[in-house]
Amino acid sequence: MTFDLVRERTRRHFARLARPEDVVRKLVAVQAQDYLGSLWAIGLRTRPATEASVERAIAEKKIVRSWPLRNTLHFVAAEDVRWILEIAGPAAIARARSRHVQLGLDEDAFRKSRQIFERAFAREPLLSRKEMYEALAAGKVSPEGQRGIHILGRLAQENVICFGPRRKKEQTFALSDEWLPKSHERTRDEALGELARRYFAGHGPATLEDFRWWSGLVTRDARHGLNLVERELDRRTVRDRIHYFSRASTGRARSDDAHLLPAFDEYLVAYRDREAILRKSPALGKRSLNDGGGMLAPTLVVDGHVVGTWKRTLGSKVTIELEILAKISRGERARIEEAARRYGKFLGLEAVTVPRR
Repeated sequence: MTFDLVRERTRRHFARLARPEDVVRKLVAVQAQDYLGSLWAIGLRTRPATEASVERAIAEKKIVRSWPLRNTLHFVAAEDVRWILEIAGPAAIARARSRHVQLGLDEDAFRKSRQIFERAFAREPLLSRKEMYEALAAGKVSPEGQRGIHILGRLAQENVICFGPRRKKEQTFALSDEWLPKSHERTRDEALGELARRYFAGHGPATLEDFRWWSGLVTRDARHGLNLVERELDRRTVRDRIHYFSRASTGRARSDDAHLLPAFDEYLVAYRDREAILRKSPALGKRSLNDGGGMLAPTLVVDGHVVGTWKRTLGSKVTIELEILAKISRGERARIEEAARRYGKFLGLEAVTVPRR
């Protein structure tokens, strides 16, 4: 049988697991700068799931939002945050150094910020971003412009702070030592091997370059991580590139299902090369998938292939505007409607689909 990269990737990617933490653990890290979208990224892979059930996993300290990879927000299983930051944090900090210099942030500013937050969290275990910035200003460290968010990101990459649960609609932060569980120590080789093993299990088939891009590791470390576990993986050559994937599987999904993927979903963003899943809708290109600074739009996926985009409007119902840019069958259209109903159930609302205006 001919090896089908898209089918194999889809069957692993969209297996529905029992709990939000199972999904996050399987994928290692779920990109999460679009907070509400990332809740759905987890929810669409969980059975059953609601927005409230995913947020409950956050409040119960089972999954944690931080900046573990590529200076980008992700959800990570709580027990994985520390060791991932130990291997990926230094590279992310190094990449941000020139921006820190532009913002006038030196090591003394970060040291003072750590001390300010330790005092602030001693008084209150959860603080909003506004309260964090107020604490910085009171301690004579300006959070103006982008300084504040870069301070928060740097201290998260040093595992000083992480996100807590939402307080109404506000994000909160906590001290990592108070919020995260203790985890067993890993050697650097153990951590690099574990990151590679779980990336190729949750995202495979994928290439070394995909892994390097997703992890943000320098090429030397990404290659070393793959070398450590390569004997455990299957491989196939597709378009002259070696793709690796786990022989074991934590569940398989139907490869012909339809999915309404949120912006920045791992199915797209976790790969350097997205050509295979975009080939049925070449009209999408940068015009539809990339909004401004490379922002991946919410996408429609059928049979593993992107066939369009969508956006939602909330009211007494959730109205889902569909822009279908590939030829689809009547049966595929019915599966898209079913995917919309699943999203409505996740929100606790009836879903109505309409053509994109």
